[in-house]
Amino acid sequence: MTVTGAQHHDAAGLTSRGWWWWERRRSAVLDVGLGVVSAFECALEGVSFAGQAGVPAPVGVVFGLVAGASLVLRRRWPIAVVLVSIAITPAQMGYLMGLVGLYTLAASEVPRRLTGVLATMSLVGTFIVTSVRLRHGVGTDADDPGAVFVVLVSVFMSLGLTAPPVLYGLYIGARRRLMESLRERADSLERELVLLADRAEERAEWARTEERTRIAREMHDVVAHRVSLMVVHAAAIQAVAPKDPAKASKNAALVGDMGRQALTELREMLGVLRAGEAAKAPVAVPLAAVRDAAAAAAASAGEDGPCLDELETLVGQSRSAGMTVEFVVEGAVRNYHALVEQTAYRVVQEALTNVHKHAAGAKTWVRLAYRGSEVAMQVENGPSDAGVADAGLPSGGNGLVGMRERVTALGGV
Repeated sequence: MTVTGAQHHDAAGLTSRGWWWWERRRSAVLDVGLGVVSAFECALEGVSFAGQAGVPAPVGVVFGLVAGASLVLRRRWPIAVVLVSIAITPAQMGYLMGLVGLYTLAASEVPRRLTGVLATMSLVGTFIVTSVRLRHGVGTDADDPGAVFVVLVSVFMSLGLTAPPVLYGLYIGARRRLMESLRERADSLERELVLLADRAEERAEWARTEERTRIAREMHDVVAHRVSLMVVHAAAIQAVAPKDPAKASKNAALVGDMGRQALTELREMLGVLRAGEAAKAPVAVPLAAVRDAAAAAAASAGEDGPCLDELETLVGQSRSAGMTVEFVVEGAVRNYHALVEQTAYRVVQEALTNVHKHAAGAKTWVRLAYRGSEVAMQVENGPSDAGVADAGLPSGGNGLVGMRERVTALGGV
């Protein structure tokens, strides 16, 4: 049950278990009270009926009590209550039971055709009993008003005792069904809002995960490559410093350049993160904008990232670190989307970093091929040079995973 439905039922006074067929205490109290009043009315009218029928008065009273008390069952069996009221109409008793029974029948879920039949039976019964009573009462008088008076009074009496409770019951039943329909719609809308909120949270979490993954890839590529070159140069400085101070000084300058480049790229990335945090405001964001925001962030990062024109510089940095690298370009040079060029650059960068880590001193071939709407990269290395000392670079195992994620995200292989 939703919150709206629970509040409605609590406000209506529902009991925890209910009393028999009553769902609310006040309904039970009302029906019992109506039953007592109806039984008392029928008991009084039973005395007159017993006199007319020639039976003892206690019999009429008991009959009236039993018949009138059946009004207590009006919610459980409204058809039975109306039938009892029609049955005792000739005894000129049960007026309250007839009114309340017809109202309950019209307001219930009983088919309208059956309601019409029972209301017609009650109307006809009241008309006949009223007509007979009027004819019997004034038929011997000299100033007999005639049949027209009897018919008019009988019609008014039968309509007055039948039409108002039926019409009012139909109105209450329609209003009750409308309220239930509106309540069900409100509960349905509440459930839909909960589902939409859950989906929005899932989308937001997905966007945050995607952004964290992208930032982790960028930082891995920047830090791993630059720091790997710095470690290689530092090892070279340590090896050549006693023999060739000039070359050691040159390598030290390269280490400084590498460190400054790494810091610059890290500052740029952190600046983007801080700008993104500063742009956040405590306002509602449309659900459809979550995915677009993540895509826009990735696109903006791609526009500011490296491109294919910088591959020559990248290869030159590895050469300066002592790696023998052959760089070949095939096909007519052309421009691609910024994300494509950045991905190609990062793939070559990660491959060269892996050569530094796992195949120190190996000869390496880097091939770049422009193929119309596609671009292909190949990085291949020979066996490691046993004469070159391993720089001892750590490996987190995330490089190839990030490379694959970058390529497959753009539909590549």
